[in-house]
Amino acid sequence: MKILAIGDPHGDLEKIKKIPIENVDLILLTGDLGKADFARKRYFENVKRKKEGLNKLKYDGKASKIAYTEISDSTLNILKYLSKFSQIYSILGNVGNNMIKDSEVKKDEKKYKVKLPYLGREIKKIKIFHLAINRLRKLSNLKIGFLEYFIDTSWVKEFKPSNYKKSMKKAKKETEKAKRILKNFKNLDILICHQPPYGILDKVSGKYGAPKYYIGKHAGSKAILDYIKKYQPKYVFCGHIHEGEGKAKIGKTEVYNLGVAGHKIIDLPQN
Repeated sequence: MKILAIGDPHGDLEKIKKIPIENVDLILLTGDLGKADFARKRYFENVKRKKEGLNKLKYDGKASKIAYTEISDSTLNILKYLSKFSQIYSILGNVGNNMIKDSEVKKDEKKYKVKLPYLGREIKKIKIFHLAINRLRKLSNLKIGFLEYFIDTSWVKEFKPSNYKKSMKKAKKETEKAKRILKNFKNLDILICHQPPYGILDKVSGKYGAPKYYIGKHAGSKAILDYIKKYQPKYVFCGHIHEGEGKAKIGKTEVYNLGVAGHKIIDLPQN
């Protein structure tokens, strides 16, 4: 079975078009499908302003409309193109998650008093695309685990956000949930996760506009690292830390951080 794994597309259709997709049986995506330049820039600006004791830039109806439209349009462009070639399975990353649920979109429409695109509805029209959220899928006798993005307690300890206690409380809840899901992912051929394992292809640099005090820190997950060490899936494909793009080995497991629309083609026997 010929499998194509693609790193976080972030709406970069031109990069996607350069990937040799013909004759693949399955396409796997590591999340962050849409372009989120506006939202990313605004997030890091506010992180910096909070650190300097300044008020955050307000997120009003205009800003919400820009962010939603950018992510939605670019996500659909990517999926419509890839759906010409093969079945697609993807996890959720940390970009545009609230846009998938109609209830969240309605909430933002009411909050910002603006009409917003319903990405989830449009995605459902692409029948060949499957959003796999914290699920084990058996595809042609291959076991593939799909783990959505979560905030690991290791991230909170490493980056020490200003709202440390609140962040740690949320991270503990999300990390325990991730551990429970991973415990069910035994004997995997492939694990698809958003962030890399802690200390492996996960070091932040200033290449993509991260704040200075982020640089050199590890943004990976210790829960994912512990899982890989114990259960040794054949392959792990991730993204999230774009500057960490590359390959590493943890025991017998091959780990690929595919960065922004990097790719890896593997051919696995279907038993």
